[in-house]
Amino acid sequence: MSLYRKEARRTLQLAAPIVVGQVSQMLMGLTDSLMIGHLGKVPLAASAFAGSIFGLFFTIGIGLLIPVAIKVSQAHGAEDKGEVGQAMKHGSAIALGSGIVCGLVMVGLGWQLRWFGQPAEVLAKVQPYYTLIALSVVPTLMFQAMRHFAESLDRPWLPMVMMLAGVGLNVFLNWVLIYGNLGAAALGLTGAGWATLTSRILGMLLIYFWVSRAMSFRGVWPTNWFSGYEIKRLKGMLALGLPISISLSFEAGAFGASAILMGWLGATALAAHQIAITCAALTFMVPLGIAIAVSMRVGRALGANELERIRPISHGAQIMSALFMGGGALLFVFMGETLASAFVKEQEVVALAAKLLVVAAIFQLTDGAQVVAASSLRGLSDVKVPTVITAFAYWGLALPLAYGLGFGLKWGGVGVWTGLAAGLTFAAVTLMWRFIWRTKALGGATS
Repeated sequence: MSLYRKEARRTLQLAAPIVVGQVSQMLMGLTDSLMIGHLGKVPLAASAFAGSIFGLFFTIGIGLLIPVAIKVSQAHGAEDKGEVGQAMKHGSAIALGSGIVCGLVMVGLGWQLRWFGQPAEVLAKVQPYYTLIALSVVPTLMFQAMRHFAESLDRPWLPMVMMLAGVGLNVFLNWVLIYGNLGAAALGLTGAGWATLTSRILGMLLIYFWVSRAMSFRGVWPTNWFSGYEIKRLKGMLALGLPISISLSFEAGAFGASAILMGWLGATALAAHQIAITCAALTFMVPLGIAIAVSMRVGRALGANELERIRPISHGAQIMSALFMGGGALLFVFMGETLASAFVKEQEVVALAAKLLVVAAIFQLTDGAQVVAASSLRGLSDVKVPTVITAFAYWGLALPLAYGLGFGLKWGGVGVWTGLAAGLTFAAVTLMWRFIWRTKALGGATS
């Protein structure tokens, strides 16, 4: 246990700014929901619908970029500066390419949003906002690539500050553009889209200015960006990133599909879903930040051939995640209605959101456990089997149950969320078992 505490402290030191950065990233969505919610349940539902589609494409891109953190961490552990720079250079190319592709596909899909069967009043409001956040995917992914690079080299604090500054800028621009303050036109939901796009572009430019000039990265930051790309390296990073991307997209796709299902139940259900998913996603940022740190530390231990540290790193993180998510669960059970009423005034939306938060409380612990286990496996470059596990968990179990309980048994929104909880629990149990088996196979891991 003393070894677990020691590794947990080290993980927390790296994870703390990452957690704050993740929370600040989520705060952008939270503040958007709070400020859009004051316009009424229809704009809030429209933002939920657009956000669910954006979230899927954003997650695909993030999965492709996780190899930047893994490769940089492993090269850092092996003290190979040349490989650190190559991982960043090729990862940036993947970020730009995937961002452009995801953005174009989103914009094209925007002409066919009626396919998703959402309420007519939601479809009438969503288009401009949807297009603007689709365009923001490129600067968002470029920011993430540079952020992974800095964090993997033990420089997580400035990216955290930049993300917090981005939240502040987004809130200010929302205040100006949504409500028409300081002489600006009141653009409503469209104003929130312009605020998001502007803050993400400025965030990308700011982090590039820092990482390209900081003394901390001299000798590892690429100097030639226009040539020297190797197909073999790109294929190697994609071979690692594609399974991760697919795995993450299974989960994001399931939650996106759940938003579609909630839309079939009406604008009230979709607005309640947005409130509950925003709250649940905010607490999830803490174990997610811990998990990102774990993947880096496991990768670094593997690169340095310190195999005996791998299990203590992961298990210590699991304990921290469980403690925090347990507190989050209690908050949702006892304060659900109070939280929901901060978003909207319509009582029917508040009442349903409070019920959904009770279900969210149930899967708080398993949601944290599955993300830490999955990230531990990614640090070991073990991605193919976890992809199969998540595919079944979310699409073979969670969504069929969500539809069956929500529509077959007529449990409504609570049934949809119960199905999601079942999928998360299955993923947590199987991924944790996979990590235990995988570390036994390494031979050097301790129990």
